[in-house]
Amino acid sequence: MVITYILGDSLYINLTNRCSNACAFCVRDKQDNVNGEDNLWLEREPSAEEIIEDIKKRNLKDFDMVVFCGFGEPFERFDDCKEVAKWIKEQDKNIKIRVNTNGQGSLIAGRNIAPEMEGLFDIVSISLNTDTAEKYDALCQSRYGLSAFSGLIEFGKEAKKYVETVIFSVVDKTITPEEIENCRNIAKNCGVSFRVREYIE
Repeated sequence: MVITYILGDSLYINLTNRCSNACAFCVRDKQDNVNGEDNLWLEREPSAEEIIEDIKKRNLKDFDMVVFCGFGEPFERFDDCKEVAKWIKEQDKNIKIRVNTNGQGSLIAGRNIAPEMEGLFDIVSISLNTDTAEKYDALCQSRYGLSAFSGLIEFGKEAKKYVETVIFSVVDKTITPEEIENCRNIAKNCGVSFRVREYIE
């Protein structure tokens, strides 16, 4: 069972298969890995303690960043993410921690989780994916329906208060250039950064 894996200069943490979205372009519908070698489908969810033990097998100084991102939505297990992030910061307070998320963490938890992220996460990358709630619902098929889009926008605004860098991202080839520009403006209006990610064939 692959709990941590390497991609580039970063150590990635794979802690759940669960996700509140069923995105039409999701890479896990096409392959079982993102780095060409590690099968990221979990046979079960590892405990926070097991995740920490797996990280201990690595040398954190070998990596530029630790990233919560596997084959599910990390914030389906927000409390465990916090526990693991806290342990990592205790080992090396200077290492950057990023989470790649669909931005529905507060909807999943049933509370505003943004204040709890302070001091633990340095970068939050939120998959905005498209420019309206209706398009988002059609493309990402969230269990929260049309409220998912407004929820992730609000989460981005809240996260910006507590996390150094917040990014809204979209995937090229899945939406039009016009929609990409609209998303860029949404990010600007929210005071967060914007990134266009490459579509994985």
